[in-house]
Amino acid sequence: MGYILIAIVVIILFYIWYVYNSLVTAKVRIAEALSQIDVQLKRRTDLIPNLVETVKGYAKHEKEVFENVTKARASLMQANTTQEKAQANNFLSDTLKSLFAVAENYPNLKASENFTGLQEELSDTENKIAYARQFYNSNVMDYNTKIQVFPSSLFANMLHFQKADFFTADDKDKEPVKVSF
Repeated sequence: MGYILIAIVVIILFYIWYVYNSLVTAKVRIAEALSQIDVQLKRRTDLIPNLVETVKGYAKHEKEVFENVTKARASLMQANTTQEKAQANNFLSDTLKSLFAVAENYPNLKASENFTGLQEELSDTENKIAYARQFYNSNVMDYNTKIQVFPSSLFANMLHFQKADFFTADDKDKEPVKVSF
């Protein structure tokens, strides 16, 4: 009888150990995925000054657009939480759309190799950001599921594991795109 009780206690302790390690692993994966988003956001913020300077040479009177892009870039660089980064990222995406809209008015700019190269790099970075966000959100989903399903939820609550936030899009980004000719 005593050996059975000891065996049950050992099994429970191993299970708790397993649950704890899997939760810690999931949390580390989230941190790593968020750092990948940060790497791509940093890459984008590094590209933006070059892009702005290239466009400035052609569109000197578009001062407000350049100021907005600069403000959006600065807010992204200062963002600390996942939610702040998501909001700053969405704001920067909107301002870049207006920058590219300005560029449409300048055929010589669109033909510039420097502008085209920067635009392609930025597009590539946007794709990488989208992938990194998807990877991060998948890790958050796995982690949040682990801390909410029974019986691991009991241990997660006892060990103070908290839900992680998804990297979300703004409501404005979810609206259908209006195309007019």
